[in-house]
Amino acid sequence: MSDTKEIDTQELGEKVVRVLKTIYDPEIPVDIYELGLIYDVFVNEDYETKILMTLTTPNCPVAETLPVEVEEKVKTIDMVKDCEVEITFDPPWSQDLMSEEAKLELGLL
Repeated sequence: MSDTKEIDTQELGEKVVRVLKTIYDPEIPVDIYELGLIYDVFVNEDYETKILMTLTTPNCPVAETLPVEVEEKVKTIDMVKDCEVEITFDPPWSQDLMSEEAKLELGLL
């Protein structure tokens, strides 16, 4: 039975990442996952998720709305019972956290 749970939580984690890739920073035409704003996604056996993320700057104009959007979109996944978003600035975001794809999109490569 525990094997099924493990697969389910991993599968759910992948679904969460797919949803995160549909959320964009309004100032940059790249999704928040590829931008490197998502530091970690935790899914427990009760299908509660916790997302540890950052913002490009502490005074980011979407500081109030982006975490709420992340939480609401993740909660739309059928299996997710609850979602908590925690914002951290440690380590601070930098362009080094961006995926190759995001850097290419923004002409940084």
